[in-house]
Amino acid sequence: MLSSDEVRNNQLLIGGIPATELADEYGTPLQVYDVAKIRHQIRAFERVFVEQHVDYAVSYASKAFACVAMYQIVNQEHAHIDVVSAGELATALAADFPMERVSFHGNNKSYEELQMAVHHHVGTIILDNFYEIGLLAQVLEAADAEVNVMLRVSPAVSAHTHEFIQTGQQDSKFGFDLLTGQADQALQQVLAEPRMHLQGVHSHIGSQIFATDGFKIETQKLVHLMQHWRDEYDYIPQVVNVGGGFGIQYTDADHPIRPEEFVEQIITTLKTETAAADLPLPAVWIEPGRSIAGPAGVSLYRVGSQKTIPEVRKYVAVDGGMGDNIRPALYGAAYEAVAADNVAPTETEVVTVAGKYCESGDILVKDAKLPPVQAGDVIAVLATGAYGYSMASNYNRNPRPAVVFVENGSAQVVVKRETLADLTRLDVKLSD
Repeated sequence: MLSSDEVRNNQLLIGGIPATELADEYGTPLQVYDVAKIRHQIRAFERVFVEQHVDYAVSYASKAFACVAMYQIVNQEHAHIDVVSAGELATALAADFPMERVSFHGNNKSYEELQMAVHHHVGTIILDNFYEIGLLAQVLEAADAEVNVMLRVSPAVSAHTHEFIQTGQQDSKFGFDLLTGQADQALQQVLAEPRMHLQGVHSHIGSQIFATDGFKIETQKLVHLMQHWRDEYDYIPQVVNVGGGFGIQYTDADHPIRPEEFVEQIITTLKTETAAADLPLPAVWIEPGRSIAGPAGVSLYRVGSQKTIPEVRKYVAVDGGMGDNIRPALYGAAYEAVAADNVAPTETEVVTVAGKYCESGDILVKDAKLPPVQAGDVIAVLATGAYGYSMASNYNRNPRPAVVFVENGSAQVVVKRETLADLTRLDVKLSD
């Protein structure tokens, strides 16, 4: 998983800096991002569209990891972002991110969230259900405003992934169902709203997908929907948003294709299907999150206690765990770990890297092949940039880690480490 420029003298480098130096300077647990990897993947996506002569938007799915600095990097790369809450929108505002390049997602946006989006002139609101159409209509009427919208549909395509991160199947909390005609009803309602300008249609079939088949079927269904809407309602979407979910490599057992290859398949299918249906080629929007943030992130921990159960298992405990990466405990996500100062050891042993939290399920990496380690050694868990920090918690009243960005051999804290004082900052004592 590691490239030649990420290892020097058998030491792990992140953005050109030894991981052990980062751990020494900023403490552990620590989330570190190699900014060059973030930029590289955004540009790789953009290059496919340019080469294929297709109008496009690469919209970073910020639920994977959001902070002011991350939005600044995305803005520097001239990409879009999608947000799913008032908190993510507020973070984008704090980063001075251009609101016209923001899409607002969510299956249960509140009146206040929609009001905030309209007030700050968010570029596109993706409508998820009938309740939301009515709610947005109220907001727009009260504000005497107009807004661009898309309809999210559920295309009845089940991606080959964990059921918790499937979103495109018919039985989903997201989007208007195609099979029962809900999408047609939603279209008619939105077209009747003079304050809503319908840009197009959105779909998302899941996350951590390794095969292109699902995206091909999704694209075909969206084109069939475009044809149906043209013939029945004289409406042709200008934008087709196919979502994201492109899989990445977490361990040596994963063999994903390059994320941009998914886009190549989507464009090829879209060109073929629209030509056959005598439809104009729409702009294509994608929403990659994991594939941009995931490979760029590394979690650094220090070893503490160890426990050996003869002929059963050896546990190596670290100073973080499910509080900064819930994915292994939540749905069995697998990662690869290395010793930061001995990446390619001559001697290894199979151990389980355990966290410090009071749960038996607080396991970061099962059956990791590591060299013998001692208390104080730094262990790096690779490809943790997506859904690690963004899903972090204060379970057991532990502070969340700091986040550091590294680029061109220079490191900077972009999210400060929480302190013990932060943990009680919002607590209120009982009155006498």
